[in-house]
Amino acid sequence: MIKDEKEYKFSQQLAVEFEESLGAIERDEARIKNDFDGWELIRGSLKCQLDKLKSEIAEYDRLTSHDSDTPIVLTLDDIDYLPQILIKARLAAKLSQKELADLAGLKEEQIKRYEDNDYEDASFLDVRFVIDALEIQIQKGEFLVPLDTLRRTPVSKEELLSSTHRFHSQQDQRMMEQVQLKS
Repeated sequence: MIKDEKEYKFSQQLAVEFEESLGAIERDEARIKNDFDGWELIRGSLKCQLDKLKSEIAEYDRLTSHDSDTPIVLTLDDIDYLPQILIKARLAAKLSQKELADLAGLKEEQIKRYEDNDYEDASFLDVRFVIDALEIQIQKGEFLVPLDTLRRTPVSKEELLSSTHRFHSQQDQRMMEQVQLKS
């Protein structure tokens, strides 16, 4: 996810470089002829990364060009994505990290650190301050509590982060497979 103008410009430059690399690999007749499987793997990887960058750039453009007189709807399919919602809301509101910090009663360094770490070290109260500052309203929220399979042993931070990482990695893998199927 692109979080600021600096990352946006960097992502645009990376996209240009990936396009150039993709063009070069697609013109490499010798590699196609001698190692088609390897060529296809490299091409697919470059294409997947380029598609991901383009998607992130388009999302940033959409957020930063959104009409500030019209509410924006951001959906949350998993609580792990709450930090991204907060960052997207700040971008759509066209607020700097300093402006958000002032509105939330926090320090600019805190907001920067929170966003850099996807709010991992933010207290619940600080998250609430940010939500209130951005005037985020939850339209509908459903929480499923599977009482029949509820875990009865403690969860370590490492397990939680590992399962979150595994879940997100599985989503990224599914996205790559879909991109490769389209190619």
